[in-house]
Amino acid sequence: MGIESESVGCLNLSMFFLFILILLPPHYHCSQVYNITPLQPFVQGDTLVSPTGIFELGFFSPNGSANKYVGLWHKNIFPRKVVWVANREKPIAVTGSLASLRISSNGSLELVDGNQNSVWSTNVTIQVSSSSTSSFAAVLSDEGNFVVKDVTKAGQSIWQSFDYPGDTMLPTQRLGYNTKSKKGTILTAWKSESDPSSGIYTVEGGRATEVPAQVIIWINRSTPFWRSGPWDKSKFIGMPDMDDRYLNGFEVEENVEQGTEYFSLKLFDAFAAYIEISSQGKPKLMYSDNGRNWSIYWETLENRCDIYGACGPFGVCKASESPICKCLKGFVPKSHHEWSKGDWTEGCVRKTELFCERQKTKNSVPLQGIQDDNDDGFWKIVGAKVPDYYEYITSFNAQYTPNECKTQCLNNCSCLAYAYVNNIGCLVWSKDLNDIQKFSKGGVDLYIRLARKELGSSPTSRDTLLEYIGKYDPSELLIYDFDTMSTATDNFSITNKLGQGGFGPVYKGILQDGKEIAVKRLSSSSGQGIEEFKNEMLLISNLQHKNLVRMMGCCVKEDEKLLVYEFMPNKSLDTFLFDPMRRGELDWDRRFNIIQGIARGLLYLHHDSYVKVIHRDLKVSNILLDEKMNPKISDFGLARIIEGTQCVENTQKVVGTRGYMSPEYAMSGIFSEKSDVYSFGVLVLEIISSKKNNNFFLYDQQLGFLAHTWNLWSEGRGLELVDEVLGDSYCSSEVLKCVHIGLLCVQDNAVDRPSMKDIALMLSSKTDGPQPKRPLFTIQNSFSHPQLLYERTKSSTSEATITVIEGR
Repeated sequence: MGIESESVGCLNLSMFFLFILILLPPHYHCSQVYNITPLQPFVQGDTLVSPTGIFELGFFSPNGSANKYVGLWHKNIFPRKVVWVANREKPIAVTGSLASLRISSNGSLELVDGNQNSVWSTNVTIQVSSSSTSSFAAVLSDEGNFVVKDVTKAGQSIWQSFDYPGDTMLPTQRLGYNTKSKKGTILTAWKSESDPSSGIYTVEGGRATEVPAQVIIWINRSTPFWRSGPWDKSKFIGMPDMDDRYLNGFEVEENVEQGTEYFSLKLFDAFAAYIEISSQGKPKLMYSDNGRNWSIYWETLENRCDIYGACGPFGVCKASESPICKCLKGFVPKSHHEWSKGDWTEGCVRKTELFCERQKTKNSVPLQGIQDDNDDGFWKIVGAKVPDYYEYITSFNAQYTPNECKTQCLNNCSCLAYAYVNNIGCLVWSKDLNDIQKFSKGGVDLYIRLARKELGSSPTSRDTLLEYIGKYDPSELLIYDFDTMSTATDNFSITNKLGQGGFGPVYKGILQDGKEIAVKRLSSSSGQGIEEFKNEMLLISNLQHKNLVRMMGCCVKEDEKLLVYEFMPNKSLDTFLFDPMRRGELDWDRRFNIIQGIARGLLYLHHDSYVKVIHRDLKVSNILLDEKMNPKISDFGLARIIEGTQCVENTQKVVGTRGYMSPEYAMSGIFSEKSDVYSFGVLVLEIISSKKNNNFFLYDQQLGFLAHTWNLWSEGRGLELVDEVLGDSYCSSEVLKCVHIGLLCVQDNAVDRPSMKDIALMLSSKTDGPQPKRPLFTIQNSFSHPQLLYERTKSSTSEATITVIEGR
C-alpha cells in the first residue's frame, strides 16, 4: 500500500509539472542558434548569436512598449543598445501569437507574425533549382552584420544589414555616397526612445559636390541641422574635440574613378564601439574597453553654436561669449530689430562694398603686392569652423601654396573668403558665408575678404619680434630660417607630425647636421598669439633643468611663428598612459620615476629658479619623455612669473584644461603655486590608475574621478586605484604614498595643499603628510557638459557654479 501511494504521488507530481509547462506561454522557450535556414526558422524566444558571442539578434520591446521588433545588439555590454532593427516601421503586437523569421528556398528573408502575415522582408530572391532547398542561410557576424548567404556559392552574400543601417554605425560599416550610381547609405534616428521608426534626423556623408566631404545631419532630409566641417585626412576640422593624437574613430575611403567616398568607423583598440544619432539629432561615439559597459568617447551639439547657421549668413558664433552671435568684421546685422531680440538667423550684411564689385569694367583686381587704399584685403579669424558650401581648389601639377591660395581668391571677384588647411590645401567660398564658429581650441585660420578701409592695423611684424628676441633672450637661442625648418620637417609633412598641442601641431625635424628637433608651429590652426609666443620663448630659454624641455631656438616669418625644441623620442606621457596597448610598458618603477621627475621640475619652477614660475597648464599631454623615459615638463605658453615675494595673482581670463584646474582658479581666476600643486595631484592619480580624470564617471554612484579616488582611500582600498595591467608588480607602500600625496594636492582650500618642497620630501623619504580632507568641489566632465560638481554635506547647502573657462 505504501509503494502504491508513492507511485501515485510521483505520477501526480509529474502530471503537475506537465500541466505547468502546458500553461506557460510559448515564448518562455529560449535557445541560442547560429544560423537560419529554410529548414530551421527563427522563432520568438530564440536568439541568433555571432560565432564568438559578441553580437546577438532577437525579439525585443523598447522601453516596455506594447510593440515587438527584431533587432541586434552587443550580447554582454550594458546598458543594451540596439544597433539595428529589421521591422522598425512595422512592429508586431506583444499580445499577438508567436512571430518567426524565416528564409525561403529562393533566399528571401521574411518576418511573419503568428497569423503568417508578412511584416518585413529583404525583398531579395535568387532563382534556384528545386533540389537546392537548403542552399541559403542567414548568419550574424562578429562585426554585427546580419547576412544572408548562398551556401552553394562559397558563402556569397546576397543581402546584408550593413547596407540598410538604422540609427547606428558599427566598425567596418560604411556611410557615404556614390555619385555615379546615385546611391548611398545614411543613418536615420529613432522617432523616440521607445519607437524605432524613422525620426526626422538623418546623417549623410556629405553632398556629392563637396570635396573633401563632410558629415551632415539633416531635418526631414532637407534642412541642415549640424555639420562636421571638411575631413582633413585625420579629423573633421569642425569638431575640435576630435584630437588627432589618438585614433578618433574614423577613416575615409575615396575612389575618384568610381565616384565614391565613404566614412567608416574603426575600433581604436577598444573592445567594441559604435556611432549613433539620438532621437534628438545628437551624434556620439560610444566605446567599451572592458566588454561590459559603455563610455562616451566624443559627442557633438554641446551648445547652441553647434546648430547649423545659428548666427545666419556672415555671422560668427562663439559659445563662450554673450551674446553668442556677432557679425563678421566689416558687416552689420541685416535686421537690428531682430538681432536685438536674440534672433540672429537673418545674419549680417556688408558695410562697405568690395573694390572689385565697383570695378564693373574690369575682369580682375590688382595682384598681391600692387595694392592701394582702394584694394580689397583679408581679415583673419583664428580657430574657425569654416563656412559651408566650399570649393576645393587644386592644380594638376601640384597643390596650391598658401600664397597662391590667397592670390587665387584675390584675383576672383566672386571669392568671398579662403582658407589653407593642412592636409587639404586651398578652400575658397563664393556663396554667403554661413555656419561659422570660433573655437577656443582647434579650428583653422579663415580669411574674410573686406574692402581695404574696413581692415584694421597690420599684425605685429617679424622685425618687432626679432627685436624682442635680441633684447630679452640669451645669445645661445638660435634664430632659424623658415626654409630650414620647412626642409627639416619635409614641409611639415603629416608623416612627421608628433602630436597636436593646445596651441598648434608639433613636428619632428632633422637638421642638416643630423640633429633631431621638435618644431611647434603656431601659425595655422592655433589660438596662440604674439604674447603667448613671446612668453614661452622668454621663459623656456631662461629656465634650465633636466626635467624641463629645452628650447633650441625660434623662427618668425610673416604669420608663421615656430618654436624649436630638443626632440623627445618617446613623445608625451599620454601616448603610453592612455593607450590600452602601450600602458603596460609603464611598469611601477617607471611611473614612480616619472612622478618624482615632475615633482623635481615643479620644485625648480616654484622655488629654485631665478624667478617663481606658475605653469598653469600641467597635464599628462604636457609631460614629454626622453629616450630613457625620464619626464620633462613642456608647453609654457600659459605660464606666468610671480614677482618678488608675491604668491597669489588674479586673472580675468581663466585658461587651461578642465579637470586639472584648481577650484579657486576655475571659479575666481586666482592662481598661485598651489594651483600647479592641484594639477600635479590630479596628474599623480592619473599616472597610478591610467584613467583620464575628465573622461571618468561612475554612473551607478554619480561619482567622478577624484571623488571615486577619495572613496577608495577613505575605505582603506587605495590599492584598487592601481592600473590593472600592473598586476601585483608594484611597491604597495610607494603606491599608497603617491595616492596620499595626490589627495593632499587636490584639497579644496589652497592653504591645505602641500608645497612642492613638502611633496619632494615626502617622495624621497618616509615622511608622512597630514591626512587629506574630503574634497567637496571637483572639476569633472560629465560627458555631456563640462561643469563644476558640488558634493553636498549635511552642514552645507550652498551651490557652486563655474563661470569663464577657455578649455584646451
